[in-house]
Amino acid sequence: MFAVVGAASNQAELLYVWDKATPEAKAIIVCLVIFSILAWSTMFYKATQMRRARKLNYYFYEEFRSQKSVLEIFDRKLKVEGCPLYEVYQTGCVQLDARLRGPGGERRKQVATIKNMEHVKRAIENVVAQESLQLESGLIVLAIAVSGAPFIGLLGTVWGVMSTFAGIAQQGSATMAAMAPGVSAALITTVAGLLVAIPSMFGYNWLVHNLRAFTVGLDNFAQDLVSKMEAEFLADE
Repeated sequence: MFAVVGAASNQAELLYVWDKATPEAKAIIVCLVIFSILAWSTMFYKATQMRRARKLNYYFYEEFRSQKSVLEIFDRKLKVEGCPLYEVYQTGCVQLDARLRGPGGERRKQVATIKNMEHVKRAIENVVAQESLQLESGLIVLAIAVSGAPFIGLLGTVWGVMSTFAGIAQQGSATMAAMAPGVSAALITTVAGLLVAIPSMFGYNWLVHNLRAFTVGLDNFAQDLVSKMEAEFLADE
């Protein structure tokens, strides 16, 4: 019973504060709600994307380790959509395969020169950078929410307090009953800003940590791939 009364009281307080808020404060709160929706959507989307990419990377790497030739998966025309390691592997194999084929399109050469391998390395490095940027896309929303939401909330608070004191000065009455509604309504914007920024901060830090691990994994795989290509196809000069 006490819990129900407390919940009803809290709801009544929020409705009372919202009712006393100025139009400017309400507009700021609406903006912060939109920020919050965007931030949570981004966190859920990126978490789902990384979970799927991690799972695909694991299965692809197990398949990569089990192959006898570095081009075996490529020759089987295997496709793994949404797998960052596959994109790195596919790009490297396409570049290497193009340099092993003759004018007629058949794969005649079984060795590649150092110059050819340098082209393959650069292509692999480019796709690693592109995959890293793709994984990082969207984090700017969380960064803006973390840094901007508290200031937007503070703007609403300062604006609301300023309006409250201006109204009190015009009325000539500085009682607590006259000040409390306006001040409490002004403070709600700061609360709203913090409610947006705090979850976004934790989500941003968690995503950045996981993205760094992903980037290191891509770099390590790229080096492993190049090493296998050189061991199998690089000509001794």
